[in-house]
Amino acid sequence: MKDVAVIGIGMTKFGELWNQSLRDIFVEAALKAIENSKVDHIDSIYVGTMSSGLFVGQEHIGAVMTDYLGMNPIPATRVESACASGGAAFRQAYLEIASGQSEIVLAGGVEKMTDGADVTESLATAADQEYEVYNGVTFPGLYAMIARAHMHQFGTTREQLAAVAVKNHKNGSMNPNAQFRSQVSLEQVMKSTMVADPLRLLDCSPVSDGAAAVILCSMDAAKKFTNNPIKVIASAQASDTITLHSRESLTTLKAVSAAAVKAYKQAGIKPADINFAEAHDCFTIAEIVITEELGFFEKGKGGAAVEQGLTSLNGKIPINSSGGLKSKGHPVGATGIAQIIELYEQLTGKAGDRQVNNARIGLAQNMGGSGASCIIHILEAI
Repeated sequence: MKDVAVIGIGMTKFGELWNQSLRDIFVEAALKAIENSKVDHIDSIYVGTMSSGLFVGQEHIGAVMTDYLGMNPIPATRVESACASGGAAFRQAYLEIASGQSEIVLAGGVEKMTDGADVTESLATAADQEYEVYNGVTFPGLYAMIARAHMHQFGTTREQLAAVAVKNHKNGSMNPNAQFRSQVSLEQVMKSTMVADPLRLLDCSPVSDGAAAVILCSMDAAKKFTNNPIKVIASAQASDTITLHSRESLTTLKAVSAAAVKAYKQAGIKPADINFAEAHDCFTIAEIVITEELGFFEKGKGGAAVEQGLTSLNGKIPINSSGGLKSKGHPVGATGIAQIIELYEQLTGKAGDRQVNNARIGLAQNMGGSGASCIIHILEAI
């Protein structure tokens, strides 16, 4: 296996991008990444998209994006793994280079969620249609069950859930590409509109448009384009049951822990070696459970860790320095790539006011559905 590096990044602002189409925003992000990396060619493209057919009526995304980038006839492939589609696209690009098939690959993600589709219904296609959706349960309800179980089993409090949103909005206020750059107070989160008890509006990631792209390159070739390549030291993926009722515990995300074990082994490191992480905080409870599954905190201690400031920018293990899905936004196909971009900016010391001190190794955890799929990447500054 060849060593692989990230050498360039590009993304749009996340939010309600009414004046741009799906192809417009992907091309914007991709061209920024190409310009940023200064590469002289692209061998292949992977595009992460969850539900473009439902959101905007467009499938065959690989061909569409290559066409509008003016890059025919290079191969382009659409990758889907629900909200982990971006992470899956990055993983496929990584594997293509590591295997020696290609030298330079563009991995992107895109979603246009505000163009009129029923977002709740579209996102619910990532849950089990026969057992969950048919009976009226969508993702806010599923994660509310996880939250209630965690509160019952470990004593996690409503204030600890809210603390996740407060932290991430504070981080996002310093991210120029974030959808919501305003800070929120604990009281605002706890008094926001109830969505699915105990989760309120400000516990939930928003509906977003956006695109993100990165350029991956073999380490040998990377030296031609940059003096500061960021090495991919682990790429791991795992799956779990799609339904919550099939799991042994509502408070355990086995796909996350399984992918984490693989990633740490591949990188030759332990959880304590990670300097910061981007976690898939589609709901505030998700971040709490994920930090436990990643081995950063003991089971049941994730809520207290947030409340104690251990996951803040200057805490023991900063989580979601970008603002996370909660503040940065969650255009589902683009999220996994945006996480990689945050790792790249932190590891190159270009994160501005949200820069994590001594950032050398970062982890990105991207998740689909209620945890049925999980993809983890670990990157290192060399």
